[in-house]
Amino acid sequence: MPSGEKSIAINRKARFDYTVDETYECGIELLGTEVKSFRDGKISFPDAWAEVINREVWLRSLRIAENPFSSVFNHDPDRKKKLLLHRDEIKRITRKTEEKGYTLIPLSFYFKKGRVKVELGLCKGKKTFDKRADIREKDIKREVSREFRGKLS
Repeated sequence: MPSGEKSIAINRKARFDYTVDETYECGIELLGTEVKSFRDGKISFPDAWAEVINREVWLRSLRIAENPFSSVFNHDPDRKKKLLLHRDEIKRITRKTEEKGYTLIPLSFYFKKGRVKVELGLCKGKKTFDKRADIREKDIKREVSREFRGKLS
């Protein structure tokens, strides 16, 4: 991760369940109490996804825990959040998501220059045999690295 960026959360399961064709860096429209919860790392997004509605990109199923120190001014933890992208990127995303099988998945959340950013992936679902092939490749790499470590000692 480049300097000036602090990781908040990474969606490892997304890279296992989907093949990522393109990634986009987006801003996210948040309330003050939501930013505090992001700083504390109190977010959950196992089933999060994004959709394009009226030429705007909205993030769904992202749960940001309420801040216990802001009593009356707290936010709704399950509200949909607006993602900030350039118009050309939204057009490209709209065309791709209208194709069969493509979906928008948040891959990671991080701070960049004090602002919360989302790495949004344009993804296509993997079949079970693709997942098995990925597991097999990881096992082979692990075995090879283990052998190299054994020979170097």
